[in-house]
Formats: sequence, structure tokens, C-alpha cells
Amino acid sequence: MTDTTSVRPRVGTRLPTRTFVISRADLMRYCGATADFTAIHWNERVARAVGLPDVIAHGTLTVSRALHVVTDWLGDPGALVEYEVERFARPLAVPDDDTGATLQVDGEVTEVGDGRAVLRLTIGSGGQTVVSGLRVVVRLPS
Repeated sequence: MTDTTSVRPRVGTRLPTRTFVISRADLMRYCGATADFTAIHWNERVARAVGLPDVIAHGTLTVSRALHVVTDWLGDPGALVEYEVERFARPLAVPDDDTGATLQVDGEVTEVGDGRAVLRLTIGSGGQTVVSGLRVVVRLPS
């Protein structure tokens, strides 16, 4: 975690790349926490029947992992003002194994002004983009 008083981003500042693993157990916990038990997130038979390669992670779960990169960088979850997803590029298949699916999150500051910064994040897995154009607005420390 970063001390928020030391975060003075400029346009082009890159956030540290982070990697997260999402397992089937994570999917079940997320289903319970959000009361979203849509079968494609836990039932392989249903996921394959609708043309998916396997059970897939919730899009909001993958985005929440990416937002951790920003809030950890700032050191203040309350500094997150808003976020917007431009595009869910492809589903994140989560295999039923001991490895799970690996997410890589990269981000860069694209605007700074009026006590705020705008960041652009990309979420990938296996060399492919899962979420592109995740736009995040944060309040900077005064």
C-alpha cells in the first residue's frame, strides 16, 4: 500500500502491474456475496451448453480485482470516485483445477487536474485482453 500523501501522478505514470488468481472457490464466494448464482458462473455443463469454453468469472469480479490495483496504489479505497468499463472483450474461463485463472492488470494515468486523476486499466489473461478501457477516476490527496 502507498502513503496517499506521496502519490503525485502525472500523465503517463504507470501503476505497478499486478497479477491475481481466480479459482472456482472464488467464484462460489462471489456468487454468495452478490446473490448472483447464474449457472454459467458455477455449472460447467450449462456454461458449455451456451457456447462458453468453461465456467466463467463474473465480469464485476474481474473489474473489482483491477480496482484493487488502484486503491492499493493510492492507499485509500475512499479515493475512488467512479469507474466505467468500455468493453468486456472476452469471458474469463476458470478451470476446475488447483491453478485457476490468472489475471494481469496494467494501468496508466491519462489525465490529471482539479484534484483528480483519470486512469486507464487493462485486464488480461493468457496474453489476451479480458477487459479493455476500464476508466477510473480518483480523488488525489490535497
